[in-house]
Amino acid sequence: MLAVLASIPSPSRNVFEAGPLTIRLYGIMLLLGILSAVWLAGRRWVAWGGDWDLIYSCAMWGVAAGIVGARLYHVVTSWNEVPDEWWGVFAVWKGGLGIWGGVAAGVVTGAIVARRAGVNIPLLADAVGPGLLLAQGIGRLGNYFNQELFGKPTSLPWGLEIDAAQREPAYEQFATFHPIFLYEIIWDVIGVLALLWLGRRLRPGGVFFLYVMWYALGRASWEEHLRIDPSHYIAGMRLNGWIAIGVFLGALAGFVWTQRRSAVSREVGVRRAG
Repeated sequence: MLAVLASIPSPSRNVFEAGPLTIRLYGIMLLLGILSAVWLAGRRWVAWGGDWDLIYSCAMWGVAAGIVGARLYHVVTSWNEVPDEWWGVFAVWKGGLGIWGGVAAGVVTGAIVARRAGVNIPLLADAVGPGLLLAQGIGRLGNYFNQELFGKPTSLPWGLEIDAAQREPAYEQFATFHPIFLYEIIWDVIGVLALLWLGRRLRPGGVFFLYVMWYALGRASWEEHLRIDPSHYIAGMRLNGWIAIGVFLGALAGFVWTQRRSAVSREVGVRRAG
């Protein structure tokens, strides 16, 4: 291997003590991501004539459903990693939250709340989409503190140092790895900026489906090819890679469908017709 000119050190700890409390930095990053998503979605929704209360309601119910959905997705797709105890399916502290399940459950629940409030769901989805991508990027910092979500070994100057105890089997002899968490943060931030720029150029629903397409494209085109954490494989590809392809195609169909519909003014179209 080429000599490593520089590297990204991993943090020595992923928790800090506050009196009798042990606070996990992973959880702090998730909380910051949620708050950022609420802030961005709220600003966009209010600018279009909506109100903050709906954003708060969608966030409250959506986050709760998202946690359940993320855990269920992990249990179903990575059952061999679930502790073999009666409490294993609930042991989120042992790791295992799948982003696909979390976003799906959170979005469906948010749509139900929005429908009961009588608002235009595609418009609300457009307000929320960039915030969800921003939250995913911020949440990836939690993987950094946990020394997880790293990829294949690399000698690049930005290689991520991983403690020997945290390295995947068969990779113990390597010291630095691709910092996938950092790559995804950069990918997500670029996506957020693009979605904000395109926002007023698309018909309602387009921004949300572009958000889904952008994230799925990143997972299918590069991330799943770099990851080395345990996964089920189908035809030589990681399971999440296949799921990303399916999600991308579904979102593409949704994007085409929304852009063929009649245009709706964002400022006057917050409430559903009738």
